Amino acid sequence: MAISMGSSAEGEPIPDMNTTPLIDVMLVLLIMFIITIPVQTHAVKLDLPPPNPNPSNVDPVFNQVDIDFLSNIYWNKTEVDLPTLLGYMKQAAAMPTQPELRLRPEPQAKYEVVDKVMAEAQQAGLTKMGFVGNEAYAN
Repeated sequence: MAISMGSSAEGEPIPDMNTTPLIDVMLVLLIMFIITIPVQTHAVKLDLPPPNPNPSNVDPVFNQVDIDFLSNIYWNKTEVDLPTLLGYMKQAAAMPTQPELRLRPEPQAKYEVVDKVMAEAQQAGLTKMGFVGNEAYAN
């Protein structure tokens, strides 16, 4: 765009080219070009293992066994019987880094059941076992 400074006459045409329409056309072409570019989707083909219909209930860090006053046994807050508990303990013992087994019996739990669970843990091959919640028995 040219600005006329007082030297030329008032009605005289400006010899410079008007570039405003050219810029408008270039912007429209740029927008059309952006719209017509196909969307690039990046996909990576992976062969994933099939889903396991029997998910393991064994935590690789620690597992908790609760025993209530009715002699019910809970493995990670899921009620189990002794054969199932032994199976879970064997799975935990077979892991490369053996998880910790946390045993939490209620105060009114029968010692016989707690002893049986401890024997099952030893039979399964678990070596990292501890009692949690002992501070409740401090009195």
